Amino acid sequence: MNALMNLGRNIIVEEAGNTPASLQRIELIERKGKGHPDTICDSIMEAVCISLCREYLAVAGCILHHNIDKGLLVAGVSAVKPGGGTILEPMKIIFGDRATSDYRGIKIPVAEIAEAAAAGWLKENLRFVDPSLHVLFQNEIKPGSAELTDLFARRIIGANDTSVGVGYAPLTPAESLVLETEKHLNSPAFKLAYPETGEDVKVLGFRDGSTLTLTIAIAFVDRYIRDTAMYFERKEAVRESLLAFVAAKRHPFHRVSIELNMLDDRSRGEGGIYLTVLGTSADGADGGEVGRGNRVNGLIAFGRPLSLEAAAGKNPVRHVGKIYNVLAREIAARIYSEVKGIEEVTIFLCSQIGQPVDRPLTASARIIPGSGVSIDEIREPVAGIIDAELADISSFTERLARGEFTVC
Repeated sequence: MNALMNLGRNIIVEEAGNTPASLQRIELIERKGKGHPDTICDSIMEAVCISLCREYLAVAGCILHHNIDKGLLVAGVSAVKPGGGTILEPMKIIFGDRATSDYRGIKIPVAEIAEAAAAGWLKENLRFVDPSLHVLFQNEIKPGSAELTDLFARRIIGANDTSVGVGYAPLTPAESLVLETEKHLNSPAFKLAYPETGEDVKVLGFRDGSTLTLTIAIAFVDRYIRDTAMYFERKEAVRESLLAFVAAKRHPFHRVSIELNMLDDRSRGEGGIYLTVLGTSADGADGGEVGRGNRVNGLIAFGRPLSLEAAAGKNPVRHVGKIYNVLAREIAARIYSEVKGIEEVTIFLCSQIGQPVDRPLTASARIIPGSGVSIDEIREPVAGIIDAELADISSFTERLARGEFTVC
């Protein structure tokens, strides 16, 4: 078997023996924008996690036990109307799971911290959402179990779950274009040019050979749309702008087609167009849940290895469902950048509960070497990068706790 095991950190480097994703005939990739209900949940619970980490460090000098990865968004009720509709019932955000609320007799206001973090994120990222008017908060965060809480008091940093994290590099051209398209649609420049477009965006990319189809859903804001005719005029303007954006990008596709808001039906008048009051379907249609959206690289890439862990909201110093997924992504990117002769690399990190996070059960690298490159030529430098990253995991988790890495 083409494999190397490092007994110190259980590192295995092997040849994958399959075709790189970019050379396979079919790719399917999804990206949910920041106004999508699932992304709202992920982003808010991660903001709560970072705020709690800051408070725990101030009070205790260390990050105490918490996991805020069971959040739920319940959609509100709205009356959409061209020219401006109304919110009839606010959306609800439910904070779930566990967090330490008492440290040596010092009370830690977990609920208040959670609400402030959520409100701050909403104000910063969703232009039309006023948390004081449009959102109700429900705190269901409880103290942690005795055994998991005790884990944080131990000298050795042990994993608080048995879990697998996965990351890969590089992104394919299709994956990159899906990601860049959503970011463009939600960029300040685009919102300035097209204020009628909301933040609730979803991009699905379907590549068949050298043809890429982007199916995009984007919520329009009713206050900017006078009538049905104006909606379709602005929708076409947005589509033409996107075609120009894609044409200006360097990509290998012979043809890129863009389909926008496919459920629209002119014959149904106001009932056949995608309008919202606040720029997100969460104001009156769709709920959201932590872990149902983008993986830590910002994509849902069907056909790629995926972890089902909800990274957002998990504590950043012991929960491998977060640590290993983000670290695997970073390791894969570093290997691809620094080790020449690699077409594609996938990293798997597997933990055992209670065992040191810097010594996983296995750290596996699956490599597709480039033409004329032997796995034996690159095995040692790949293993060396994995070993170095695991050895420096304390610095990595400190950065993770400060919110320096994206998780959705």
